[in-house]
Amino acid sequence: MAEEEAVRVLGFLPSPFALRVEWALNFKGINYEYKDEDIHNKSPELLKYNPVHKKIPILLHGSKPVVESLVIMEYIEETWPQSPILSKDPYERAMSRFWAKYGEDKCIPALFGFFTKQGEEELVESLKTLEKGLNGKKFFAGETIGFTDIALGWIPVWLKISQEILGENLINEQTHPLFYAWSRDFLDHPVIKEKLPPYDMLLAQCQAVHDRLLASSKP
Repeated sequence: MAEEEAVRVLGFLPSPFALRVEWALNFKGINYEYKDEDIHNKSPELLKYNPVHKKIPILLHGSKPVVESLVIMEYIEETWPQSPILSKDPYERAMSRFWAKYGEDKCIPALFGFFTKQGEEELVESLKTLEKGLNGKKFFAGETIGFTDIALGWIPVWLKISQEILGENLINEQTHPLFYAWSRDFLDHPVIKEKLPPYDMLLAQCQAVHDRLLASSKP
């Protein structure tokens, strides 16, 4: 039985991709053991269980490793059907996967581009497009949190940090009202809030990364 096998997560505390996995597990009430990895000095366990990409997150279900955060989320949904995060309707499931993939392909590089001061318009437009997936709904899944929400829920956290570091107010309640309301409701959910990393820690780490990037870009 799935619930009789031990569940472990190899992650890295600031990683939004590991955070997705923990949110999905917590949303379904799955007990698991978490191990924080040093991504600059990767453990033999990490290299053993993800020899292809050699990165976190890794879900270990018994002796079975599953890698890539969106793939892990699909595995969690199929293995533990309680508190479903994907609709039973095939079209709704397809739309959930579409918007999660859109966030992966468009919003992540746009946010990184904003963070490195290599373009603001891409972020503005990608989040405007992302709002179409909400289409007047509280969450992407409707009235309850679902697959797309969990997949993209890290964006407002890292966006807030990026805007603070850069001294920008590019994305706000006036420019992106649907995204802003969704961000507030998602991050205020007790299950989500419980697993949010300390903001001050994330800010300090992102500031250090930003300082290194600036230093490396100087002639």
